[in-house]
Amino acid sequence: MTDYDVIFAGGGLASSLAAYRLRTLRPELRLLVVEAGDRLGANHTWSCHATDLTAEQNGWMEPFITYRWAGQVVRFPKFTRRLHAGYQSVSSERLHRAAQSLLGSAVRLNSRIAALEPAAIRVEGGERLTAPCIIDGRGPAPSEALALGFQKFIGLELRLAAPHGETVPVIMDATVSQDDGYRFVYTLPFSADTVLIEDTYYADGPAFEPEAIRRKIEAYATARGWRIAEIIREESGTLPILLGGDIDAFWREVGTDVARIGLRACLFHPTTGYSLPDAVATADAIAKLPQLTTQTVANLTKSMSKRLWKERGFYRMLNRLWFLAAEPEKRYVVMQRFYSLGEPLIERFYRAASTNADKARILIGRPPVPIVRALAHIREASLRPSQYGNAGQ
Repeated sequence: MTDYDVIFAGGGLASSLAAYRLRTLRPELRLLVVEAGDRLGANHTWSCHATDLTAEQNGWMEPFITYRWAGQVVRFPKFTRRLHAGYQSVSSERLHRAAQSLLGSAVRLNSRIAALEPAAIRVEGGERLTAPCIIDGRGPAPSEALALGFQKFIGLELRLAAPHGETVPVIMDATVSQDDGYRFVYTLPFSADTVLIEDTYYADGPAFEPEAIRRKIEAYATARGWRIAEIIREESGTLPILLGGDIDAFWREVGTDVARIGLRACLFHPTTGYSLPDAVATADAIAKLPQLTTQTVANLTKSMSKRLWKERGFYRMLNRLWFLAAEPEKRYVVMQRFYSLGEPLIERFYRAASTNADKARILIGRPPVPIVRALAHIREASLRPSQYGNAGQ
C-alpha cells in the first residue's frame, strides 16, 4: 500500500492547476503537493489573453482569475493601439487560496525535496513518501539541448497617491529607452490606485541589476505622472525564450523515470514565454488519463512537449531572427511591425495557432533585420552546438 496515489514535487502553477483539476474530477484520489516555500505559486503573476483558453478552460479556471480586463494597449514610437481581446491574470496569492481551499491537507508547505524516485520522493530530514505517480513541476532545469534567449523582468506592485486613470493593461510600452536588447514596460491596473509595473527585457543573457531596474520603474511612474505612495511587493523572474535545439536530446537528458510538467517539460510559448495556457491544457490532459502512473504521465507530457515543439517551429525561427539577426537596440522594430497587423492574427499568434496565411503575412514585406543575417538563421540547424545551454539559469 502506497502513501498516496499522486505526488506533485513543487507547488508552482502547473502542479497546482493539475492537482486542482484532479481533485475536481477525481475526488477519490489521494493527492499530495509538496512545496518548499510557504505558499503555492511563490510570488508571481501569470497572464494570458482570454482567447488563449477554450470556453471550458476559462470556466474551470474562474476561481483562479484574479483580474480581468476588456482589452489591452500597446505603445511604440510610431503608434499607440488598443486591442479588443480580453486579458486576464492569476496572482500567486489567488492561486494559493483557490488551490488550498479545495486541496486542504493535500498541500504540504515548507518541505524541501531532497530526491525523486519513480515511485517515491524524499524530503529533507529523510522522510520517504510513496506513490505510483510522481510528477515533477519544480520549474526549468539546465539543459544542453536547448538554445535560449531570455525574458527577464522586475515588477513592483505600487499604491499610488492618486488614481492612475488606466482601465486596461499596457502589455508593451516600447517607447522607453532600448537597453540590453528589446526593453518594454508592462502595466497591470489592479485597482483605481494600485498598479503592477514590470520592466522587461528580451536579452541575450539572464543577468540583471535589480537596483538599477527599480530606479527605472520609479522613473517610469514619475514620467506617467504617478506619485508612489507605497511599494506593496516586488516580483522578478527570468523566462526562457526558445531559439532552437534538439527536443529528442532534451528528453534523453531528463528521461521519463519521473514525469515532468510545466517549464520542466518545455511546455510554454516559445516567443512570449507564457506558460499559463499550456499548464491549463496539461492539467486537463492528466485528469483524463485512465490510469495515473509515473510512466503514463511521463509519456503524456513527453508526447505533448515533442508535438508542440514540432508545431511551434515557426515561433523559434522568428526568435532566431529577433535575437540573432536584428541589432539589439532595433529589436523593438520587429514588435512594432507585428502589432500593426490585424487583431485576429495577433490573437492566433499568442495562442500559438498561427495559420500559414498568418505566417506569410508576418514574414512578407521589408524585414526589420538585415536580409543576409536573416537568411543565415532561418534554419534551426544554423545554431552552433556552442550556442546551446543555460536553460533555466
